[in-house]
Amino acid sequence: QVQLVESGGGLVQAGGSLRLSCAASGRTFSSYAIGWFRQAPGKEREFVAVIYRSGGSTDYVDSVKGRFTISRDNAKNTVYLQMNSLKPEDTAVYYCAAPPLVYSGSYYYPGGYRYWGQGTQVTVSS
Repeated sequence: QVQLVESGGGLVQAGGSLRLSCAASGRTFSSYAIGWFRQAPGKEREFVAVIYRSGGSTDYVDSVKGRFTISRDNAKNTVYLQMNSLKPEDTAVYYCAAPPLVYSGSYYYPGGYRYWGQGTQVTVSS
């Protein structure tokens, strides 16, 4: 089991940057893929990025490619989402999540993830 806590959200002007952190409990952290999702008011929760287990390969939704970078520090049990060139449409509550330790489903849909943080608000003003 893993517990996740996000931090680093805030208010930023368009074109600015923020770095979100997802701190995890548990000694098996490096065995989990960690995904970032976001949910804007009135919209469904959508996939943003994922970093796979200890190998660290990554995937991104097209709308953030080249602007966002997901990384992990397994020694600190933390995953980061560096967000640059932020746009007003990036405004949302951002969540980090982990699927079950043994998992063969899609990493792009929230339904496959078992563990969720409480979320952190990101607001980008124009």
